Amino acid sequence: MGLWKNALLATALIALSSAPALAADQMPQLVSKDGRFALMVDGAPYLMLAGQANNSSNYPAVLPKVWPAIEDMKANTLVMPVAWEQIEPKEGQFDFSFVDTLVDQARQHHVHLVILWFGTWKNTGPSYTPSWVKTDNKRFPRLTNKDGSTSYALSPLYDSTREADKRAYVELVKHIKAIDGEQHTILMLQVENETGVYRTARDYSKKADALMDKPVPPALIKAMGKRALKASGNWHEVFGDDADEYFQAWSVATYCDDIAAAGKAIYPLPTYMNDALKDPLNPAQTPGSYASGGPSYNVLDIYKVAAPHIDILAPDLYSPGSDSYEATLNLYARPDNALLVAESGNTALYARYLFTALGHRAIGFDPFGFDYTGYSNYPLGAKATDKSMVEPFANLYGVFAPMARIWAKLSFSGQVWGVSEPDDHAAQSLDLGPEWSAKVTYRQWQFGLPEWDPEHKSGYPEGSDVPSGGVAVAKLADNQYLVIGHNARITFDNGPKNADKGFLMSRVEEGHFDDQGNWVFERVWNGDETDYGLNFVGKPVILKVTLATYEK
Repeated sequence: MGLWKNALLATALIALSSAPALAADQMPQLVSKDGRFALMVDGAPYLMLAGQANNSSNYPAVLPKVWPAIEDMKANTLVMPVAWEQIEPKEGQFDFSFVDTLVDQARQHHVHLVILWFGTWKNTGPSYTPSWVKTDNKRFPRLTNKDGSTSYALSPLYDSTREADKRAYVELVKHIKAIDGEQHTILMLQVENETGVYRTARDYSKKADALMDKPVPPALIKAMGKRALKASGNWHEVFGDDADEYFQAWSVATYCDDIAAAGKAIYPLPTYMNDALKDPLNPAQTPGSYASGGPSYNVLDIYKVAAPHIDILAPDLYSPGSDSYEATLNLYARPDNALLVAESGNTALYARYLFTALGHRAIGFDPFGFDYTGYSNYPLGAKATDKSMVEPFANLYGVFAPMARIWAKLSFSGQVWGVSEPDDHAAQSLDLGPEWSAKVTYRQWQFGLPEWDPEHKSGYPEGSDVPSGGVAVAKLADNQYLVIGHNARITFDNGPKNADKGFLMSRVEEGHFDDQGNWVFERVWNGDETDYGLNFVGKPVILKVTLATYEK
């Protein structure tokens, strides 16, 4: 019976892998159902296993140093900036030659693209605006700080700036539609980059003060619930001490939504905005010490009201600590917001978080800084700029990439779980429902128990002091699970419904998915390989596990 069930499963998975060919004329879109999300590409769910190039790698002469890193990484998507200064160096004169080169080469390398629009904001500043914008503070005003000084950042309150940015963005979208409207190489657009402002909570100009004195939109008051102090009134009356930050968030969100809406009217690709994070473990952190006005976790509800044309609000994650990283994932994975890791560090420590992201049904994972230009953003990122930087991510992408469509489908329509090794290496439990449970442990040998080791006082494998492990699980059918792991051990057991029965793994099948997404059987694990749980040591492994009980 086990062999017959696996044969049926293989047939179903093959059918899933071939589904995109049936709807190749459908443009990318984000769809949702019951709080779950899928990025649909050519009519089927797509898991974005991405690598983001460095900021200044967005020129044709540099691309030969980008593609080898993306290939070595085994990524299926390249995330690349396109700068306002790059396409409109002179007002009203547009140059899309880099976009043409990028799209053409992406197709040659069989890689999808996500375009980052570096416009009014990039890391909260105007550095990627054209010279005719960033040098003209009269036409394109900067914020006024609370002490009356001029901020480095452009204000979101001026039509002149927004309309100029919007015109350039719309021209970019028109060009994308013209060159890619049928082939769908480009999957999504990021509108601006790390919006908001440091060192101040908001614009304190006279114009801003006047707007603060106007009534807060009723829809926002309703959405904010108990955080609204009154049912009506101006910003100070309704939001008290939070009024400055909330006003700045509303101003930035409506600014960006207007730009996104204009683009979608031309060619409705999915859009997202990324955030330079507020520390999730320090709720007392004050606006301005983080990017005030950007889509930080505490103002997501404001963005959902103010920016309906922004599909996803996504975190940038550069804190390697497991408590901070996973707290952020929990805050952004919401029933009204698909989880997309828009940026993440590129040191080896960050690779493990792919497992947790997938457990939160992430539609994509996009660590930053992957090219061979020789640039390193250490200490924020890796020191190395060669293949050693890429390898920790390639190990995981290599196992998920051939089954990316399959995982995306399971994540959207089924049950999935995922955990990453915490900093303290503590064990983690997975609640698989009433029938089954699972426990994930780390720093294990392939066989037996750590305390058996006669050679090391610690009893742990060499190198396991640095957390790197994780496990992802997807339910395939009743009692059957797809399990992918790396440097971890998972042990299954009965859940409360089966508590009075004996437990066994009736079949553990190792295999992989080929380039077409077909399941390739390799062998059955048994005996030593299963007596002490399922051990993923060394390279990641894919298993199909069938659980069963027997009467005691």
